[in-house]
Amino acid sequence: MKQRIRVTAICRRSGDILLLKRAGGRIESAGATNYELPTGKIVFGEQPEEAMARVIYEYTGVQAAGVQLADVVTFTNLGGASQLGNLFVVYEVKLPDDGDVKITSERYSAYKWTSIDTVSTLPLDEASMMVLQISSAKTGEIMTQMRRVGEESKRLPVSDMATIYTDGGSRGNPGPSGLGYYIVGADGREIKRGGEFLGMSNSRLAEYYGLKEGIEQAIELGLKRVRFVSDSLMMVNQMNGIYKVKNSDLWQVHEDVLQLLTKLDSYSFVHVPRSQNAEADAEVNKVIDQNMLRGEY
Repeated sequence: MKQRIRVTAICRRSGDILLLKRAGGRIESAGATNYELPTGKIVFGEQPEEAMARVIYEYTGVQAAGVQLADVVTFTNLGGASQLGNLFVVYEVKLPDDGDVKITSERYSAYKWTSIDTVSTLPLDEASMMVLQISSAKTGEIMTQMRRVGEESKRLPVSDMATIYTDGGSRGNPGPSGLGYYIVGADGREIKRGGEFLGMSNSRLAEYYGLKEGIEQAIELGLKRVRFVSDSLMMVNQMNGIYKVKNSDLWQVHEDVLQLLTKLDSYSFVHVPRSQNAEADAEVNKVIDQNMLRGEY
């Protein structure tokens, strides 16, 4: 699978985010005129920060007043024609208050400043949507709904999108273990939650079984575009290809997870602090407590 590397900008002004409108749409969008975050390639010999400043100037005619690294986002899109892994170096870009944005590239036909909440009403490019979802989760912002409109929404129904929080834990490591999941739809409403007791295991294995269960639930529910959220940095980095899976006890379940992911159109993995994964964590503790109260462990 190929991977593309891009720089992308979250430009803010008075709380709004800058989006650019594609002049002719994308091939895989069947002609839809999508909005997207300012995004571009890194030219050979450039540093990512230099590339970001250049892209902003080329697209808007405005010199950036500040460029600050915000995140590095990876996700995989198995649907459509691209079949690509994606790595986006995300920057928070400050534009001067007196900078008048002008479309200076044939690639775009218009621009729009919009709030994080009203982004959901626009036909947003898939990559930009994923970047904003992941970045907003990490900063604590809330995107109330991510959906397509018009013909594009018919092609990619919002009902196949969701965020699945997964968790796994062990009392004693190894010790009595369990998994938990919490599924939220694109409208922010709970779809399903649950947990399962795993018996005697360790925490890293329980985390993977939690992810596996989350994927199986997604497939059962007919979800196709899923963001998986976990407080296990090790697992998220392994799923994003940053770390290798070196523990032999994880090899089989890791392989099982990779096979299950082929049944989804697109997915991403996001790490959050434990405090932002409370619902899935509660399911883990519930199933462990229930089995320990029975005196089985």
